[in-house]
Amino acid sequence: MNNFYAWLGVFLIVVTSTTGDCLLARAMKQVGDLGALRKQSGLAQTILRVLRTPSLMLGIAFMALSFFSLLFALSWGDVSMVGPASASLTFVANAFAAKLFLQEKVDRRRWTAAVFVAAGVFLLAG
Repeated sequence: MNNFYAWLGVFLIVVTSTTGDCLLARAMKQVGDLGALRKQSGLAQTILRVLRTPSLMLGIAFMALSFFSLLFALSWGDVSMVGPASASLTFVANAFAAKLFLQEKVDRRRWTAAVFVAAGVFLLAG
């Protein structure tokens, strides 16, 4: 049963981390080029513009949830399983999320890497 909780923790890490990554990427795309913005408006205005982006704050909240999910998962399972599984499955989930939600072009090399990562997690779970 403890193994079930560890995998549940890994699942929560993957979902919250991927959601946070997508929200942060969306926020930074909304803000635009920070260097150009800083030159145009100054550092204080750039910081205010970044902090006023709702996706950024929500993304930070999801990344915090991911961190706490990692703490719970590590209390339920071995670090040798939780660490690699959560990191690699987050990589796979980020590839899918980038394609679906951010409409990014994910090339064949990244999909191939995602397949190998998923195979490694399968071996780890067995």
